[in-house]
Amino acid sequence: MILDAALDTFKDGIKLLPFLFLTYLVMEYIEHKTNDKTRQIMKKSGKWGSVFGGLLGIIPQCGFSAAASNLYAGRIITLGTLLAVFLSTSDEMLPILISEQAPARTIIKILITKAVIGIFAGILTDFFIRRKKKGAKEELQIEHMCDHQHCHCSENKIIKSALNHTCQILIFIVIITFVLNLLIGSIGEERLASAVLGKSVFGPLVAGLVGLIPNCASSVALTQLYLKGLLRGGSLIAGLLVGSGVGLLILYKVNDNLKENIWITFALYAVGVLSGILIEAAGILF
Repeated sequence: MILDAALDTFKDGIKLLPFLFLTYLVMEYIEHKTNDKTRQIMKKSGKWGSVFGGLLGIIPQCGFSAAASNLYAGRIITLGTLLAVFLSTSDEMLPILISEQAPARTIIKILITKAVIGIFAGILTDFFIRRKKKGAKEELQIEHMCDHQHCHCSENKIIKSALNHTCQILIFIVIITFVLNLLIGSIGEERLASAVLGKSVFGPLVAGLVGLIPNCASSVALTQLYLKGLLRGGSLIAGLLVGSGVGLLILYKVNDNLKENIWITFALYAVGVLSGILIEAAGILF
């Protein structure tokens, strides 16, 4: 069991490594090589970030949610964009559906549903935030993140600084993921999910809680239960919307505002569960 957990952790870390490094490399470049005018242009382009974030999330790779967490911590992307990525992230759902030869219509409907909900929630979030701030400008906070991680970033050593950030976050992820893999391995993915999803009335509510597990095992368990007919479509969507891979875990590590992190977690859960309940009530099938 320990060997399997270590192997799964190693695979997850390898998949995340290039995303983390490229993200920090971009952030370091923006911090040290761009002027104020360029940064303001980037911030204004964030109005369309929710659309791009929702579409990127369709790609079956939790690395995008990890990158989004870091970019938001540096205030390079908006909160709406972050939520759009989190909500639409597919993680392991798409590969499993394809490998199990699920109908193409089912796969497309699930992906479109997640993307549309993510984009809509992201746009709505940014709209209300802009109205609340009434034009106030929010500055980039990459330097604050550097101070928080004590990496002593240097203007002349962008690659080295990016590597420092990547190593610190990767070590954190590996430790947490290894513990989670051990826990899930001892309990069993299907037992972990089916034990609490047996009652259909509470399906979306509990599926959302399963989705909060910062590990690809949550999406694997939810998708397998759905394919076996043990989980309804609304509950599946609820769990998959809430699930953001390790994105939420990284957010708590790199974003200093704990209150904001908790709010984002509750927002994810609320949007996912509400969407699942509405889908169940409407009788929508996938």
